[in-house]
Amino acid sequence: MIRKALAEFAHERLLTPRARPGGGYEIASDDDRTTYRFTADRYALDHWQVHPESITRHREGRELPLDALAFVTDLRGSLGLSDAVLPVYLEEISATLAGTAFKATKPPVAAAELARSGFQDIETGMTEGHPCFVANNGRLGFGIDEYRAYAPEAAAPVHLVWLAAHRDRTTFTAGDGIAYASFVRAELGDTAVDGFAATLAARGLDLADYLLVPVHPWQWWNKLSVTFAAEVAQERLVYLGEGADAYLAQQSIRTFFNSSDPAKHYVKTALSVLNMGFMRGLSAAYMAATPAINDWLAGLIAADPVFAAARFSIIRERAAVGYRHLEYEAATDRYSPYRKMLAALWRESPVASLGAGERLATMASLLHTDGAGASFAGALIKDSGLAPADWLRRYLDAYLLPVLHSFYAYDLAYMPHGENVILVLDERGTVVRAVFKDIAEEIVVMDPDAALPPAVERIRADVPEDMRLLSVFTDVFDCFFRFLGAGLAAEGVLAEDDFWRTVAACVRDYQASRPELSDRFERYDMFAPAFALSALNRLQLRDNRQMVDLADPSGALQLVGELENPIARFA
Repeated sequence: MIRKALAEFAHERLLTPRARPGGGYEIASDDDRTTYRFTADRYALDHWQVHPESITRHREGRELPLDALAFVTDLRGSLGLSDAVLPVYLEEISATLAGTAFKATKPPVAAAELARSGFQDIETGMTEGHPCFVANNGRLGFGIDEYRAYAPEAAAPVHLVWLAAHRDRTTFTAGDGIAYASFVRAELGDTAVDGFAATLAARGLDLADYLLVPVHPWQWWNKLSVTFAAEVAQERLVYLGEGADAYLAQQSIRTFFNSSDPAKHYVKTALSVLNMGFMRGLSAAYMAATPAINDWLAGLIAADPVFAAARFSIIRERAAVGYRHLEYEAATDRYSPYRKMLAALWRESPVASLGAGERLATMASLLHTDGAGASFAGALIKDSGLAPADWLRRYLDAYLLPVLHSFYAYDLAYMPHGENVILVLDERGTVVRAVFKDIAEEIVVMDPDAALPPAVERIRADVPEDMRLLSVFTDVFDCFFRFLGAGLAAEGVLAEDDFWRTVAACVRDYQASRPELSDRFERYDMFAPAFALSALNRLQLRDNRQMVDLADPSGALQLVGELENPIARFA
C-alpha cells in the first residue's frame, strides 16, 4: 500500500521525493521528523516504479515498521486531508488492506495460468483494483461476512432479491423492440414470474399493478428494508424472495454476471456502499434515459465503416427500472444518495457475440501481476507467438483506434478504463476486438451543436476546448498505458521506447486514413509536446463521498502542471 501511495502521490505532485546521496529517494513527514526512504525506476509520464522491498521508515535515528495508516497521518498536510475527510480516508485505506489480506489467503495463480482461464476466473482473479487510486477497495458498509459473500474476489454465487414495486412510483424503460412483460419472463422464466404473481395474490395484490425490480441482497437487508420501511408497510414495495439464477459480482462491485446462463443479461443494481469516491447507488432519474442513449450509440457505431473495420462494439444497457421515493426526493437535491437507493439496469452479455475460438478478458487484467511479478499481459504476448510490438499493435487497433475515432469524428468521449472494456481474444491470446460497456453514465458528447435525440440530450457536456483531449490523454495514456508500458518494460517484455513508438504509429496511421478530419487533428493535437496532469487521487482526498459531478465531468478536475507527451517525439 505504501509503495502505491509513494508512486501515485509523487506522480500527482502531492509528494516531492528528494534524491539521497548514494542513491534512492526520500520524503519527509509534515513535521519533518519522519522520513520514508526507497528506490525507484522512472518511466514516461512521470511514472514511479517504486521497489517495495526498498521502503523503510525512519524517525529520530530509529527505523520504524511500515504502517499504511501512519503513512497517511504522517503526511496528512501534504495530502491536503481535511478533518472531515481524514477518518473516512483512513477507513478506506483499512478496508483496502483488509481486501488485500483476503486476496493473499487465496491459492496463488500464476499469470500464465490465469491468461488461459475463462472470463469469470479472470474477472474474479484480479488483485489490484484501479491502478491510480490508492484507496480503491473501500466498500464501506460491508461487514466481513458480506465481503466474503459479495466481493468479486470472493467469487461467491449471489442470488438477487426481487421486489414488486408499485407502478405509481416506478418507471421501466427499454430499448427498441423490448416489452416489459416478455423481457422479464425471458430473464426470470415463467415459473418465477408466476410464483411472484401468486405471492402477491396471496396478499390481495395484483402483479399487473407492480413492476419487478432486482435488488442487491445487501441493499435490501441493510438499507431498503429499514430506510424504505414505510414503502414496505404500505405495500408500495413487496419482498418476493431471491431469484433462482446465480450471479457473480464483477470488478465494479454492483454489477452481476449471470453464471447460471451466461448469455443472459448482466444486472447492475444500486448499492449504497462508499467505494472510491462515490456512493455506488443508481439514480432512478438517470435510469429512465439509459436504454435510449445506448440505442443511439449502438446505431452510430453500426453505421460507421471505421468502427466496423475495427470490429468495435458496445454491450447495450437494454432496459432499466427505477423507483422514486417522493418524500426523500422532496427533501434532497439530485446529488443525494437517498435518490439512488432503488434502481437497476440490464446490460447485454458479450458471451452471445463470441465467434469460434474467441474468449473474453476484462482489459483491467492487462495490468495484473502475480505473486512472482509475472504479468498477465506478458503471458498473453508469450502465448500469442507474436513479437511484443506486433501483439501491442493489434490491441491498440482494437482499443485505441475506436477511442480516437469517436473523439475526432463525433466529439464523443468514453471513460475507457480497464474495468469498462472487455477484450475479445483468439485461441492464442491475441486481441481481436474490444467491447465497451457502462455507456449511459460515463460518456459525453462535447460538441455543443451535435444533433442529439431529446432522450439523449443528457450526455451533452460543456467541456472547455483546451480540456477535451484530456479524455484520451488522461483516461487512456496516463491512467492505463502509463502502467502497461512501464510494466512491460520492467518485466523485460517490451522496451519503453518501443511501446510508445507503437502507440504513436497507431495514432499516425489512423490520422492518415481519415484526411477529411485533418483540421480536427491539428486543432486537437495528439502529438502536442505536453498535456495537463489531471490528478485523480486529489479528487478523492478532497471529497471522498462525491469526487465529481458526472453531468459536469470537467468542472471538478484537479489539474497540476503538465506531463511530457510520450508520443510527441515520434510524430
